[in-house]
Amino acid sequence: MDAQDVSLLRELLASTSWVGRADDLGRALRRTRDPGGLLLVGTPDHEPWHLAAHLDDESRYAGLPQLAPSLVRWNPPPDAPAHLRIGLERLEDARRGETLFVVNSEVEAPVPLLERVDDARRTGATVLALDHGDPELGALAHDSISLLPERSPLSFEGLQHLVSTAAGQPEGRRKAGVRDRLSRFLDLVSGPRVLDHQDSY
Repeated sequence: MDAQDVSLLRELLASTSWVGRADDLGRALRRTRDPGGLLLVGTPDHEPWHLAAHLDDESRYAGLPQLAPSLVRWNPPPDAPAHLRIGLERLEDARRGETLFVVNSEVEAPVPLLERVDDARRTGATVLALDHGDPELGALAHDSISLLPERSPLSFEGLQHLVSTAAGQPEGRRKAGVRDRLSRFLDLVSGPRVLDHQDSY
């Protein structure tokens, strides 16, 4: 899914709460204070590589170094490059000003993940979650966005794209409302309005 596809997805979902919720989580991700302080973790069976790559892209495009995630892995190989060798012990050092972003693609978060999230929260990290509605993970998170497959108009991957794109958007961006979209549509249909002499004064 490229930037144009995400833009189209945002337009299609503009009348729902999904775009606003993604924007809220994006703002929360941008509040991470320092580069390296955004800790991204998944489950033992599903590491969020795709989301990590998109957040890294948004970090570069938007000039927001704090958005470049540190991918925390359950069993990193010892010979992996340094940025791919960050293990769970990093969560023990989580502190205030850092953000732990949990991506749980399973229906319920594994207990070892919940324990580590709880530890990071106790040491002061802000916990954000993107999941399928797990109540235990939701109770630990300061903010979360949940996708319930049977009631949601987008995929789990699509939701990740919405959130990562929102994270890279400028803070002052004004959301386009119905009036803005209607105005754009009328401009496209009728063309620019020509001012007469009376209108020019």
